[in-house]
Amino acid sequence: MAILITGGAGYIGSHTCLELLNIGYEVVVVDNLSNSNKESLDRVDKITGKHIQFYNIDLLDRENLEAVFMENKIDAVIHFAGFKAVGESVELPLSYYQNNITGTIILCQVMQKYNVKKMVFSSSATVYSPTTSGAISEDSPLGATNPYGRTKLMIEEILRDLYVSDNSWSISLLRYFNPVGSHISGRIGEDPNGIPNNLTPYITQVAVGKLNQLRIFGDDYPTSDGTGVRDYIHVVDLAKGHLKAIDKVMIVTGVEAYNLGTGKGYSVLEMVHAFEQTSGKSIPYIIVDRRPGDVAVCYADSSKAKRELGWVAERGIEEMCADAWRWQLNNPNGYHDVEDKVIIGQGS
Repeated sequence: MAILITGGAGYIGSHTCLELLNIGYEVVVVDNLSNSNKESLDRVDKITGKHIQFYNIDLLDRENLEAVFMENKIDAVIHFAGFKAVGESVELPLSYYQNNITGTIILCQVMQKYNVKKMVFSSSATVYSPTTSGAISEDSPLGATNPYGRTKLMIEEILRDLYVSDNSWSISLLRYFNPVGSHISGRIGEDPNGIPNNLTPYITQVAVGKLNQLRIFGDDYPTSDGTGVRDYIHVVDLAKGHLKAIDKVMIVTGVEAYNLGTGKGYSVLEMVHAFEQTSGKSIPYIIVDRRPGDVAVCYADSSKAKRELGWVAERGIEEMCADAWRWQLNNPNGYHDVEDKVIIGQGS
């Protein structure tokens, strides 16, 4: 069975490719490499001993996208591809709407033409209203506050409308919380362009000496240590959530949203201290003003994913930090390092 993964060379995409290959799926990847690196897929090939069929194609390129469907018998699609930086989306909203939404529409049109109507969509917890705090369920109020989040929310609505028009579609909308960590081999991981937007790669780059100090946005929240609390999920657990979602869409029709998180929140300082303990490195930081719209506490209620997909997150904060550090330590410049370093004592 062949799964097409758009954006498969990215952070979550590459880990999902690896997990799919490990359980026997054929994997076809479409990625324009605008914010990813083909090296990630080459390393997945080496880790698994299996081959990924790769196409350097933009989803806006309908003609070449159709060729992928003509050359491969695709059974289902996992759709990761899209621009993903919140700050950049505010500066370049038209680019985000054009790329993320138009790209998805073209993908769905091509899928429809070739009668492939099973999809897992990479959505985001940014679709929820920023006024919502505490445990967030799939029924919590929606209300994205930036162009990136709005593209995710709009795409969810487009996919729901698609199912209303044709009830043979089967679509899972996976709303991620905060992915962290890397594969245990340390050979694939998060490789952000420029200064990281997310907490964990920022911490690891401080630890490895690429950045001088961590900025913490606010220490006056009503939490145990004053810093914001979020739900951090290991990227391998997240990848395995996509496998469960594929299992589901292959046997049912409809559109369902699922939160993927641990159901437990950690403060920024708890993450810093856990990383310091794991790595043996001190993480210097400064406190700066809160960011507009940030809430004190936000974590996932993932009971629906457990109930309907049979999925639960298994890895804790120590494993998240250890795996993130292993990746960064052995790839200080990410995939731009010349050597693919093999870590002694770590398997696939």
